[in-house]
Amino acid sequence: MIAIAIDGPSGAGKSTLARAAAGRYGYTYLDTGALYRSIGLFALRSGIRPEDREGVPALLPKLELRLTHEADGQHVFLCGEDVSAAIRTPEVSLAASGVSAQGPVRSYLLELQREIARRQNVVMDGRDIGTVILPDAQVKIFLTASSEERARRRYEELCQRGTPAPYEEVLADVIRRDREDSTRELAPLAPAADAVLLDTTGLSFEESFQALCALIEARLNGRAAK
Repeated sequence: MIAIAIDGPSGAGKSTLARAAAGRYGYTYLDTGALYRSIGLFALRSGIRPEDREGVPALLPKLELRLTHEADGQHVFLCGEDVSAAIRTPEVSLAASGVSAQGPVRSYLLELQREIARRQNVVMDGRDIGTVILPDAQVKIFLTASSEERARRRYEELCQRGTPAPYEEVLADVIRRDREDSTRELAPLAPAADAVLLDTTGLSFEESFQALCALIEARLNGRAAK
């Protein structure tokens, strides 16, 4: 099986580009961030702070997470409810950061993610795919962009979804999320030693996609030639 790991900070465009790459190569796409967002949403709905290191683990036995792949992309079901849209708000984004810093949460999702990669070719994106989840992935890419660029993209996405937020607020959330993700003790956001950096600041989606595919193909062709 072939695994393509795409890591990077919030708002870097990982999900959109990874989904497109999976479609191009006929691989299964897995947005791991959606899983953490779902747990963050469950914590918020349960009245538990995402940083609560006793309350959040206590919720895990009550969770039921299921992924499906439909014509319009990956859908996430939380206890039978399709929460694919509900997990895309800034509030849930921050909650995801809080729950993802907890060992029990990461352990809860680790085997689920690895099992998917064992069964099929995958493009998986997140924060620690190349470093922790799939350390043996054949392709590892660290996708990034400036905080201002990522905030602008997220702002436009929220407007398109009909859930707008002030740009300044979105930028503050991006900066805060970066700080929390990169300084947490457990699996902090960082490129794998053998990952290739791709900075898409100032690039259009098509330019970013072509750059991503060029890196993927170079890695896979190089591997095949060995």
